[in-house]
Amino acid sequence: MNPVKKIFCRIYQLAFRAAMPFLPYREPEKLHCVEDIGPLIKKLGMDTVLLVTDGFLRKSGATYNLEKSLENSNIKCVVYDKTNANPTVGNVEEALDIYKSGGCECLIAYGGGSSMDCAKAVGARVAYPQKSLNRLGGTLHVLRKIPVLIAVPTTAGTGSEVTVTAVITDSETKHKYTMNDFPLIPAYAVLDPKVTYTLPQSLTATTGMDALTHAVEAYIGNSTTKETRRLAKEAVRLIFENIEIAYNDGNNNSARKNMLNAAYMAGIAFSKSYVGYIHAVAHSLGGQYNVPHGLANSVLMPIVLEEYGECVHKKLRDLAVSAGLSKETDSPKDAAERFIYEIRNLNKRMGIPETIEGICREDISKMARYASKEANPLYPVPRLMDASELEKLYYKVSKESVTE
Repeated sequence: MNPVKKIFCRIYQLAFRAAMPFLPYREPEKLHCVEDIGPLIKKLGMDTVLLVTDGFLRKSGATYNLEKSLENSNIKCVVYDKTNANPTVGNVEEALDIYKSGGCECLIAYGGGSSMDCAKAVGARVAYPQKSLNRLGGTLHVLRKIPVLIAVPTTAGTGSEVTVTAVITDSETKHKYTMNDFPLIPAYAVLDPKVTYTLPQSLTATTGMDALTHAVEAYIGNSTTKETRRLAKEAVRLIFENIEIAYNDGNNNSARKNMLNAAYMAGIAFSKSYVGYIHAVAHSLGGQYNVPHGLANSVLMPIVLEEYGECVHKKLRDLAVSAGLSKETDSPKDAAERFIYEIRNLNKRMGIPETIEGICREDISKMARYASKEANPLYPVPRLMDASELEKLYYKVSKESVTE
């Protein structure tokens, strides 16, 4: 990256860091049981809700207890269950039409980050009925209050139940764009371990590693605070201690609960300290090839951490110590290498591949430009890279699988 752009990026990031204490960040109110949602909505004086979820969860009966609770509280539940793994503009507009025609008053997002992102975007469109989603993308473009949003994460990974962010895919351009706005933070987050029991092993693995990515990127960036560093380290500790237990025994309530709490803490950490190039590259892969976000982050994390090099060694040592992988007396380089090595081992033990297949050489420059546009200047990454430098990450994550 040329020196002038580097200076601009760092000044921009410093300005955001200075402004953070004055920005209207808030945490959602926490509930611990889906059956509490019906009485809550009744208490709020509402009687019609839009439930945003996906087809798999609905058909599997995962939403039954929630829908029954709403029925018992005499609340009408209108359902949108067509959310894609990478929610699209089309998903949002379809759900918005149902919200309006159903006379809905609030939103319930039930599922992983996709359902929550879709519901957040629906809320943004309700607040701005005359603006298209592409005009609402970016940072601080949604300033109006959205309808009450209740988030029920069925995965322990995205942290979307506590974040300012929604990520939506434009199916025509195959570009993922982010919305970063404080009104998008859900009003309530329901951390109920029971709803995660049926999560398949593969999703337990990739969403858990997604949470780890959030914690790591929040910690190694240049806009950390005492609070975000504490939360990130605690999230890393909980994930290393619990992810494989949850992976091997999906009904282990303690492990599932700890993973939900880890994802929640990592979500707060990266909401305030931001993410980095792992996410930027992962978003571009998701937009171009529909690669699940958690999978992309899992595979990219060790690659990008190695690419950052020496500038992240001391911070990775801190995380390695928190995870119980190293001692504070270990050299930063040795501890960082051990941390990256153990991430690869975790991936391997949980069946996560080392590379992503199907990446076309002709798409790489375009994806790198998208990633650079997303990350620069907003993300306070430890080492700045422009689009040409980011291109090498796509080749590393694909290796011999790059096609012509």
